[in-house]
Amino acid sequence: MPLLRDLTWPQLRATRPTLVVPVGSVEQHGPHLPLDTDVRIAEAVAAGLLAAEPTLVLAPAVAYGAAGEHEGFPGTVSIGHEALRLLLVEYGRSACRWAGRLLFVNGHGGNLVTLVEAVERLRYEGRDAAWVPCGTPGGDPHAGRTETSLMAAIAPAAVHADRAEPGNTAPLAELLPVLRAGGTAAASPNGILGDPTGATAREGHALLETIVGTCLAALRTWEPGPGGRL
Repeated sequence: MPLLRDLTWPQLRATRPTLVVPVGSVEQHGPHLPLDTDVRIAEAVAAGLLAAEPTLVLAPAVAYGAAGEHEGFPGTVSIGHEALRLLLVEYGRSACRWAGRLLFVNGHGGNLVTLVEAVERLRYEGRDAAWVPCGTPGGDPHAGRTETSLMAAIAPAAVHADRAEPGNTAPLAELLPVLRAGGTAAASPNGILGDPTGATAREGHALLETIVGTCLAALRTWEPGPGGRL
């Protein structure tokens, strides 16, 4: 499987590959999940794409994102909207000098607006960039059963199951006004939006398979919609 970090420039000279770039965030994920949860999930989805399409090239992740909503908790490092947008645009401008296509695999919901703006800019400039999300329909918003199950499948040693506890389980639509006004800490003292108890690796493997399958179908079709989403 070709990883960008292992290649030399002559190996890429005669190719115009699709470059896959995981994009995540370093932010709190409750008392039971590591700060790089979003990075690991994006990397796992990207690795799944690579396993199915070995002509892809997988780049190291963009680990830091726009995570201001989690800055009420130690460990969160947010570079903000403007810095992330500039980073992704400049990344795309550079990478598309040799890559035929550029696909961002986004593991953090807070990056969404920024990612759309960056990809729209790249596409406006004539670069064939797009993005896919790592979300699942019906999943809880943050550090709940969905992400905990995924992490139990991806990196079981990093999950502190004994510390998992319910957070605020209200629907996201109901929580949005509080989140916008005061961030995650205002909505949930433990940083969890959902209930991670009962999460299993088995469920995580099934979720990961579904996410990879959805992203793979979109990748193979390659029809970027509004905002550059496949």
